[in-house]
Amino acid sequence: MSTKKRILMIWPSMVIAILFGLMTIKSGSAVLFTDGDARAAAGDYVGFVLWFNFVAGFFYIIAGIGLWIKQQWATKLAIVIASLTILVFAAFGVHILMDGNYEIRTVIAMILRSVIWIAIAAVATIYTKQT
Repeated sequence: MSTKKRILMIWPSMVIAILFGLMTIKSGSAVLFTDGDARAAAGDYVGFVLWFNFVAGFFYIIAGIGLWIKQQWATKLAIVIASLTILVFAAFGVHILMDGNYEIRTVIAMILRSVIWIAIAAVATIYTKQT
């Protein structure tokens, strides 16, 4: 595969990872560290899910940068992020089954995060094998 094709293949994943990380940090910090509109709008947020996503946002950015500079570890990091996101989603499911309070938008957000990171990890794996 040509270098140009490889770059076109991985570029969207890099951009999505970095932008998604920035948005995750911004929204998570607004709820975690301020007592205002963002926290009120968050409703029945689940603490461990919020903290995981906030911290993961930093790793999203690191993974995106790693993919950009063609580091092998970035693929492994993307796989770890996808795996941990699924595990936290499963724990969140247990929280729901135990009649814990939650917001439906958290379910939607965790589905989105899981799908995005599975896709980034898959693309990064293919990209790594091609380079």
